[in-house]
Amino acid sequence: MVIQILILIGAMILVGLLMGYIAGLIWKDDRPIGVKGDYVAAIISAVVMGLIDWFVIPAMGFSSTLQLLGVIFEPPLAALFVLWIIRKAKQ
Repeated sequence: MVIQILILIGAMILVGLLMGYIAGLIWKDDRPIGVKGDYVAAIISAVVMGLIDWFVIPAMGFSSTLQLLGVIFEPPLAALFVLWIIRKAKQ
């Protein structure tokens, strides 16, 4: 169980790094918290959403397939959403 959580956290860190990079491509010159800030915000939001999906979806009684789909799709979307909110808040 512990090794699965560590693997999940590692994967979500990679997802956060990727989303921070993609956010730079989407919003080229609009980095209100800087490049490092984008990466940190994306990593934190991806890890938090990944852990929420990992523990909450099974607790609600959904299947492991839905849990896997949630862990795959929601953290990248959450990271981009958080970065978008940061940009809108700074305007």
